Amino acid sequence: MEETLTAEELPDRSPYRQPDGSSRPVPPPDGSSRPVPPPDGYTVDDFFTLDLPPHTELIDGSLVFVSPQRAFHTLSMCLLEQGLRQHLPNGLRVRREMAMVLGKRNVPEPDVVVVKAEAVKSQRQNRYQAADVLLAVEVVSPDSEDRDRDTKPHKYAAAGIKHFWLVEMAGERDRPMVITYELDPVNKTYVSTGVHHDRLKLSAPYDIDIDLTAIDEL
Repeated sequence: MEETLTAEELPDRSPYRQPDGSSRPVPPPDGSSRPVPPPDGYTVDDFFTLDLPPHTELIDGSLVFVSPQRAFHTLSMCLLEQGLRQHLPNGLRVRREMAMVLGKRNVPEPDVVVVKAEAVKSQRQNRYQAADVLLAVEVVSPDSEDRDRDTKPHKYAAAGIKHFWLVEMAGERDRPMVITYELDPVNKTYVSTGVHHDRLKLSAPYDIDIDLTAIDEL
């Protein structure tokens, strides 16, 4: 089940600090394993200094912890990652489950992204900037339905990410249904460009042709 940790849930006190004076919060003395956030919530700088469980996200200054994923989620990510690489232009790269910085208090982790090749700096890299992302993909999970369908798309659009895909489990065989969106740059909102069940064939953001039924063979 999705959990969020907000500043409002904390006692009225300053965040704990490391012995060296750094701003990284440490667990409180009551034995809790959770870090104590600053009174106004976490920032991007805080987020990347914390020792957090894998796939934790920062949404509006709050930490969001996720539950173990279903097979559908993992296999859908694999299928789309493979498909996106098939005809990938030289100037682009595909990455899975990488942090994306949207602003001072938002660091979501899309399931799959297509980024500009120039944004790939090293094998030690742990984040991308929104300006470097061409496509963000979210596979809907039971514990993150509202976040995947509503919160994240609004933030991605506001950040100027041109393409967004929402992946749902559908049909009797629980295969991926992909809803594709393109950004309206004037209103900074997404406009749906199609709903794809068995085959995902697109010309934007580049030529893409993915057999969605192939999930049965993974």
